[in-house]
Amino acid sequence: MAHMTGVFRLGRDAEFRSTANGTAALSLALAYNYGRAENGGKRPSQWIDATIWGKRAETLGDYLKKGSQISALLSDVHIRTYQKKDGTEGFSLSATVQDLEFCGGGNSGQPAPKREPAPAQASQTPAAAEFFDDDIPFMRVHGPW
Repeated sequence: MAHMTGVFRLGRDAEFRSTANGTAALSLALAYNYGRAENGGKRPSQWIDATIWGKRAETLGDYLKKGSQISALLSDVHIRTYQKKDGTEGFSLSATVQDLEFCGGGNSGQPAPKREPAPAQASQTPAAAEFFDDDIPFMRVHGPW
């Protein structure tokens, strides 16, 4: 089975659906850049139709918004063929999301809350704030769910 790990950007808001037997599914349009910059200075993009299944689909749908950046482990990566509206054959890269981690801004479609600075403490050791930045918007979300 093919696996892929990378940092992706969501091309649209996640779309929730249920299968005929009631299993929750969340459809994602993931994009990543590859190769060298072309004449316009932009690198080409590859799109992947990805799906999150089960309880994770129910839980994460509200947080996966267009423009969000995630790090993900994809499994069952394959080329899917389909018939386009004009009758020709189309191809898309498809996968299942096994694990994901939010990275970058805009994860929930809302700005991060403002934090009040902690009061200074008199001590010989440096304050924790010198080592950690609580405003970095990383949140690890992985199974099993």
